[in-house]
Amino acid sequence: MKILVINGPNLNMLGSRDPSKYGTMTLEDVERLIEDKARDLNVEVEFFQSNYEGAIVERVQAAGAEGVVINAGALTHYGLSMRDALVDSRLPIVEVHMSNIHAREEFRHRSVIADVAVGQIAGLGWRGYLFALEFLAGRLREET
Repeated sequence: MKILVINGPNLNMLGSRDPSKYGTMTLEDVERLIEDKARDLNVEVEFFQSNYEGAIVERVQAAGAEGVVINAGALTHYGLSMRDALVDSRLPIVEVHMSNIHAREEFRHRSVIADVAVGQIAGLGWRGYLFALEFLAGRLREET
């Protein structure tokens, strides 16, 4: 089983980007923790990060996975072509946000992904990725 982990704009800056909201771990640190969890779950993960919506659309269209964990960053709030690609993929999606988007600026409260995702995890920092991976792996196993 393979799960695609997508990170959107500015998440490549983790570790130096507003540590009060995002912590001090780099994206590479978070990916290592996800890989460790994936090994424990006997799941393969593939990582993809881009600051460009079109690149994320193309990666989703290429799929090659059974599910998607996505932190779309700011694209969460307006990335309609990304949303369409996620819908067209017909894959189960878990949306992750390191900060609690519902406790931040008003424009961050709306997610264009939420209604097409099987779940949303927000505000749990890097641990949200691990919870998302565990949930999605369990769900995929139940479906087979």
